[in-house]
Amino acid sequence: MLVCWDQHDDVEIRAEDLPDDGEDPMRGWLQQTGERRLHGWQLQPPALATTVRRLDGTTVVTDGPFAETKEQIGGYDLLEVSDRAEAIAIAAAHGLQTRDLRPVMG
Repeated sequence: MLVCWDQHDDVEIRAEDLPDDGEDPMRGWLQQTGERRLHGWQLQPPALATTVRRLDGTTVVTDGPFAETKEQIGGYDLLEVSDRAEAIAIAAAHGLQTRDLRPVMG
């Protein structure tokens, strides 16, 4: 599951977004997902990206993301689920703007 958001939005968790008990809102999602979430991590912002391309046998390195789009990948979660419906339910409960679900090849 790729977690995406508008790179211009402030996605920082603010005090007013926290439940009354001060818990991180993602904690409930992590507990709900349980062992189905094998791994996951947040990525640094697109401004810190480095793009590496091979062009005509030469390596070209540029600063910034490959795609100039409004939404950028901000993190990922590797899920082990029984079917697409289960993946959709987990993604829908995540809480951020967009989740892109893709099966792993193999």
